[in-house]
Amino acid sequence: MTWMIIRLFLSLALIGGVLWFAARLAKKKGLGQGNGVIQVVARQRLGRASTVNVVRVADVVLVIGATEEQVTLLAEVDGEAVDAALAERSPARKPTGEAAGEIPAVPAARPAPDGVLAGSVLDRNSWGTLVDELRERTVRRS
Repeated sequence: MTWMIIRLFLSLALIGGVLWFAARLAKKKGLGQGNGVIQVVARQRLGRASTVNVVRVADVVLVIGATEEQVTLLAEVDGEAVDAALAERSPARKPTGEAAGEIPAVPAARPAPDGVLAGSVLDRNSWGTLVDELRERTVRRS
């Protein structure tokens, strides 16, 4: 019995080592990484299997619809309009605290990370949207 547990842990260590080596090799070769030309600006789920994505490719901003079967170009948008909309969505913070003469009631939330984490499981906006949606679905209405 003890020998089986030791073999199990040695096997898991071997598999972990192979995965770690493969990840380092892929990072060194540049596999799985973008070249910085393509950036996902925004992503919105519309249903179980459909999303609308705003993607910046070099200086061009594209609105793309994606389902399980296909990807469709919906529109080409002015990059300045997208930047203005993003700036409006996350307004600059006003000074609070003793310097402004008032005591802040609630600390200001940090902006969600852009780039790599945007739209992923680790993105704060994704979890906030999920929680809001679940709250909306579980509210009893009379």
